[in-house]
Amino acid sequence: MKEIYFKMKKITIAIDGYSSTGKSTIAKQLAKSLEYIHIDTGAMYRAVTLFAIRNGFFGGTKDNPQALVKLLPTINLKFEYNDALGFSEMYLNGENVEDEIRSLLVSRNVSEVAAIEQVRYKLVEIQKEMGKEKGVVMDGRDIGTVVLPDAELKLFMTASAEKRATRRYKELLDKGEVVTFAEVLKNVQHRDYLDSNREFSPLKKAKDAIEFDNSDMGLNEQFERIQNFAKRVIERP
Repeated sequence: MKEIYFKMKKITIAIDGYSSTGKSTIAKQLAKSLEYIHIDTGAMYRAVTLFAIRNGFFGGTKDNPQALVKLLPTINLKFEYNDALGFSEMYLNGENVEDEIRSLLVSRNVSEVAAIEQVRYKLVEIQKEMGKEKGVVMDGRDIGTVVLPDAELKLFMTASAEKRATRRYKELLDKGEVVTFAEVLKNVQHRDYLDSNREFSPLKKAKDAIEFDNSDMGLNEQFERIQNFAKRVIERP
């Protein structure tokens, strides 16, 4: 009976935290285990950043936020589930951009793009609509504080900048990018500053969020602990 109740009752889970803390990886695993929908809001901001770079608004010698804002109505974002991979991928105006949005070039510019008020307004409205139904795991920077303030479970993930840079550096090398560890560490620290100090919905821990430091944890240990958090909330009367 308990297992049936567990499957039937749905909650909303918000996972926030610093860059390269593995939010999306854990969120994907958790959503799959609970049979929930996973929404990677970071991928949405990365897709808008990629659009801006492709159109010459960011990533060059001169940034032009207002030119990007004017074209926001032409940007269509959609998640499509990939059966072979077991998770949803990001589509920008009908194009699968899942790999391209993870590049260091996008990472270098995403915090600046995400700080633009009109960009945040557009994406937050989309995210709030996506989160109206229960059975959602959403990860990002302002989910527990702005997008889903009433989420039944909120997590705030953190780790040392050095640990996060090491993880990100390995990911980029595996993808064949030519980077140095110093570049990646500088990018992680720069993004931390921008995300935490932007004017609109800055990165911060919600008062009722569980802080989760995974500096010295493997993925399996992280997943088991977080899954137990979710089970306890779901099993409450």
